[in-house]
Amino acid sequence: MYKNLAIFEKTYDLILWLYPTINKFPKSQRFVLGQQIENASLELLEGIIEANSERNKAFYLKRLSTKLDKLRVLIRLSKDFKFISIRQYEFVSGHINEIGKMLGGWLKSVS
Repeated sequence: MYKNLAIFEKTYDLILWLYPTINKFPKSQRFVLGQQIENASLELLEGIIEANSERNKAFYLKRLSTKLDKLRVLIRLSKDFKFISIRQYEFVSGHINEIGKMLGGWLKSVS
């Protein structure tokens, strides 16, 4: 499947970390901000699958970059609202930055 695609694996691992973390959000935000984070991360994963199978990868990769930025902002909001700790924020930001670098490299290679 996509096991050889490093960006897919990194994004998949990010989602595996996010879901239990979001379940610890306050109940009032689990279905608001938490749902937005879940949706953004899943859209990112779906976008990677789509980009990998398309001929015009650059178009899809640019859209993925926007989705990644959206996820970054949502994660930052969850930190600012203190739904995640600074340590958790540093961990997840590192993952997101690494995915961003992979995405940038992929985009550069197809342009």
